[in-house]
Amino acid sequence: MLDGRSDGTGLEQAHGQGSVNATAPWSEPRSVTPPTSDSERTAVLVVACAAAFLTPFMGSALNLAIPAIGAEMHASAVTLNWVVTAFLVASAAFLLPFGRTGDLFGRKRVFIAGMLASAAAAMACGLARSIAWLVGLRVLHGVGAAMGFATSVAILTSVFPAARRGRVFGISTASTYTGLSLGPVIGGMLTQHLGWRSIFFVAGVVALGLALVTLLAVRGEWRGGRGTRFDGLGASLYAVSVALLMAGVSTLRTFPAARFCAFAGAVGVVAFVLRELRSSSPILDVRLFSNVTFAFSNLAALINYSATFAVSFLLSLYLQSVRGLSPQSAGFILLAQPLVMALLSPLAGHLSDHIEPRLVASVGMAVTSVGLALFALLTPGTALVAVVAELMVVGLGFALFSSPNTNAVMSSVEHHHYGIGSATLGTMRLVGQALSMSLAGLIFASFMGRAGISRETAPLLLASIHTAFAISAVLCALGVFASAARGRVNRGAQPVSPRE
Repeated sequence: MLDGRSDGTGLEQAHGQGSVNATAPWSEPRSVTPPTSDSERTAVLVVACAAAFLTPFMGSALNLAIPAIGAEMHASAVTLNWVVTAFLVASAAFLLPFGRTGDLFGRKRVFIAGMLASAAAAMACGLARSIAWLVGLRVLHGVGAAMGFATSVAILTSVFPAARRGRVFGISTASTYTGLSLGPVIGGMLTQHLGWRSIFFVAGVVALGLALVTLLAVRGEWRGGRGTRFDGLGASLYAVSVALLMAGVSTLRTFPAARFCAFAGAVGVVAFVLRELRSSSPILDVRLFSNVTFAFSNLAALINYSATFAVSFLLSLYLQSVRGLSPQSAGFILLAQPLVMALLSPLAGHLSDHIEPRLVASVGMAVTSVGLALFALLTPGTALVAVVAELMVVGLGFALFSSPNTNAVMSSVEHHHYGIGSATLGTMRLVGQALSMSLAGLIFASFMGRAGISRETAPLLLASIHTAFAISAVLCALGVFASAARGRVNRGAQPVSPRE
């Protein structure tokens, strides 16, 4: 075993019983051209952070544009919800298959392809002439983004040794929240002065530039699971089942066949799990979930994102449609939450290198629950300074949760499972986000039906917002128990390698 000056790819690690004979290259997952210098690691970190910035920037900027899109395309609140949900459903459905693809054929290769696909889809979204076309193109946008989601964290984990990952994940998470921070401000300005379509054009240009920088500046390539094959049938079963399940749940109140779709999706997920248990080259090695830390950390992520993702969407509607603020003004208010996240995430990640991640993350979940409960008390006359303060509480809680939770997940798996570990965590995030938007959509359908968003429907909108935040606060409170139940990471926990 080499010391901390190794290249950090995982080749030097011999995890006790989980180690692999270094003389058997057919069974040893290895980098094709592993980075050999700090400058190479820096290049990888910059690319990963830029990718971590882009998608949340796009999402938070788009939240500010939702009312403008609805006004131009005469879309209801339920339909506008799908501008966000379609992206999430597609990303969640394809994340694990692309994670496995990256492990087998090269994570950087899949990452670059994802950035190119995202750029093309974003440009097309900016040219959409109907709400149906926009929703359809957002599906393609989500497929491209899934390639980046599935590989970026895995590449970081491959490059940096375990002792430095908490801080690196903290920097990456801070980049995510910087995107969330700038998204509302820049998105509000773009929407107000250049129109909502400009958000998609900006995102497309950034994604294209990121693909080119990665191609030219990052020399390494990383793989895992060499000597195994890609389970195409399992990947197809997973993608279709997850898409049917999530789409069905999202449209239970508005689509007659939604119950059938949700049921078919649930049956498909069960069939996928049974197939993976028998497969010699699974898309997802479900035995990874026998590790308590891995299982409960992913469950905590699912609950946390289910409770929190719709916050910006709901508050954007509250500030613009109930309070009558401009997109730009609403954007500056929404800046409070992600700004706190960006400032505190590196500290939280650093703490998780020295304190058990479950302790830091559990405190974060509890703080977030308090902030969500406060939002359930919003009124048309609530002081805007109070809204900002409540956003900061939620931001503090999420900062304490996210990077320690990522550290717990990625430290609980062997290096040849980094791609699947990253993709599994990403899937929990995206499924949670989609469930959060699905919950909002169901509540809107219950209170507003197919009514559009206007000052006349503001009381119904506010009632919907109250209900959504109350349910989210309870859900996040329950998530504290899942977060606290995980095993130790820093003191004695060993990475899981169920098939070795």
